[in-house]
Amino acid sequence: MTPEELSTTIVDALTALASAGRLTLPDGVPSTVVVERPKSKEHGDYATNVALQLAKKAGMPPRDLAGLLAEELGRAEGVASVDVAGPGFLNVRVEAGAQGVIAAQVVAAGEGYGHNDALAGQRVNVEFISANPTGPLHLGHTRWAVVGDAIARVIEASGATVTREFYINDRGTQMDLFGASLEAAALGNPIPDNGYHGEYIPELARQVVADQPGILELPKAERLVAFREAGYALQLKLQQQALDRFNTHFDVWFSERSLHDSNDVVAGLEKLRSQGHLFDHDGALWMRTTDFGDDKDRVLVRSNGDLTYFASDTAYYVNKRERGFDHVIYLLGADHHGYVGRLRAMAACVGDDPDDVLEVLIGQLVKITRAGEEVRLSKRAGTIVTLDELVDEIGVDALRYSLARYPADSPLTLDIEQITRQASDNPVFYVQYAHARVASILRNAADLGIAVDPDADTSLLDHEKEGDLLRALAEMPRVVASAGQLREPHRVARYLEETAATYHRFYDACRVLPMGDEEATDLHRARLLLVAATRVVLANGLRLLGVSAPERM
Repeated sequence: MTPEELSTTIVDALTALASAGRLTLPDGVPSTVVVERPKSKEHGDYATNVALQLAKKAGMPPRDLAGLLAEELGRAEGVASVDVAGPGFLNVRVEAGAQGVIAAQVVAAGEGYGHNDALAGQRVNVEFISANPTGPLHLGHTRWAVVGDAIARVIEASGATVTREFYINDRGTQMDLFGASLEAAALGNPIPDNGYHGEYIPELARQVVADQPGILELPKAERLVAFREAGYALQLKLQQQALDRFNTHFDVWFSERSLHDSNDVVAGLEKLRSQGHLFDHDGALWMRTTDFGDDKDRVLVRSNGDLTYFASDTAYYVNKRERGFDHVIYLLGADHHGYVGRLRAMAACVGDDPDDVLEVLIGQLVKITRAGEEVRLSKRAGTIVTLDELVDEIGVDALRYSLARYPADSPLTLDIEQITRQASDNPVFYVQYAHARVASILRNAADLGIAVDPDADTSLLDHEKEGDLLRALAEMPRVVASAGQLREPHRVARYLEETAATYHRFYDACRVLPMGDEEATDLHRARLLLVAATRVVLANGLRLLGVSAPERM
C-alpha cells in the first residue's frame, strides 16, 4: 500500500463516518490526506495528523476523532492496525501483502514511476542560463546548468509542460569588445585593455580567419563586425556543445537581439504605456515600478535614446507570456538579489500577479578546491575554469550529482578529490554502486534461469528489512512531487542516498537468489521482484538529476 493509496483509504473512512452520521464536517471531507513515514519505525509504517487538523471543524477533541477514525480505518482492506498517539496522531501498520504489492506496481510503471500530476496543466518556462557568447561557460554557469535542468526535470515529472530556455546576451558593448579582441589577436596587435584576454581568444581568432580567409582584407569597420559575428557564431556553438556533453539540453536558445530586430521591445513598451505605467521625465522614459513595491522607478529609454537592459528584460518577459507560458521561472546568480523586486514590479505593471506567474530563484556561488587551494575564476583575465575543464577532471556524473544534492541558495565548496573518489562516503558513487549491485543481481538471476515475475507472491515479503525497503520505494512519487513544487531537486538526491542505504541493509539481511543446487522458491522470486523495483527507483531518480545509472562499476 503506497502513501497515496493509504490517503485514499483514510478519505474513504472519513466519508463512511460522515455518511453514517458519526462525524460532521461543515466543509465536507477533504479530497486528500497527508500521509508520512514516521521518524521511528516503532510507530508503524505510516502516520497522519488528520485528526488534529479536522478536530475543530468536527467539534470533537482530537483524540476522540482519532479514536473514531482508527476504529473505522482498522476495518479497511490492507490495514493491519491503527494506533492513536499523543494528542491525536494516527500510526498505521499495513499488512505484508498490501505493502508488498508496491514492488509489482513500481516494476509495472517502469520509467514512469515517481511521476505524478501535482503540476498537471501548467505551462512553465524555466530560464536557467543567461550568458554572453563571448567566452566559454564557467563554474557559475555550471551550477545553473545542473540545478536548472534538474528543476525542469522534476517539474516535468510532476505533470507540467516545461520549456527550458537559454537567454543569449548577444547585444551591447561586450559584443563589440569581443569582436575587437578577436580582430586584434588575428592582426597580432595587443588586445584592448577592456577586452577579452583568455587563451581562447587567439584560438578563436585563428578559426575565424581559417573559415573566412579574406576577412583581414575587409575595411576596418566591416572587419570588426565580421570578426564579432563570426566569433559569436563559433563561441555559441562551443557553448552548445559543452552543455550537450554535460547532459543539459535547451528547447529554446533565445537571442536578446531578436527582441530588438523583431520590434518586440517597442511593442512591449507601447503595451505598458497603454496601461498607464510609463512616464516621461528629463527626456527619458520610465516605468513606475514603485507602484508595485520597487524601491525606485526604472529607466527604460535614456535621454540619449539608448534602451536600458531593463527595457530588454521587460520585452523578454512580455514575449514569454505571449508565447503562452502561465508560469515563468528565472534562475539568477548571487549578485542579482536586486532584480527580484524590479522583476516582480515589472510583471505587475504588465498586468500579472507576480505571486501566480513569476518566480525568481537566486543561487549562491560555488568554489572549487584542488589540493586545498581554491581555484579562482576570472573570465577576462584568462584564468577561468571552464565547464569543459571541469567535466574533463571531475566527470559529468560526479559534477552533476555533487551540484544537484545541495540547495541552490546555499554557498557551496566542492573538493575535486572528494567528489571523484570511488568510496562509500562519496554520495554519487554510493548511489550508482547500489544501482550496479542491483543490476548484477538481475543478471545473475537471468543466468540461473530465474525471471522477474510481476505476479510473484509479495505477501511473503514480511521481513523487517523488506518492509523498510518497500516503504522507501513507495515514497518516490511524494518526494518528486515535493521537489517539483518547491523547486528543490536536492530532495531527490537525498532520497536516493537514503534508499540506497536501505537497499544495502536489505541485501545484507535477505538472500535474494538460491545457493548452489538449491531450487528457487516463491520467496526468492518475491525478493527478486523487490530488487527489480529498486533498480527502477534508483534509475529514475538518477535520471531526474541528469546522472547515469551504470549497470557495472
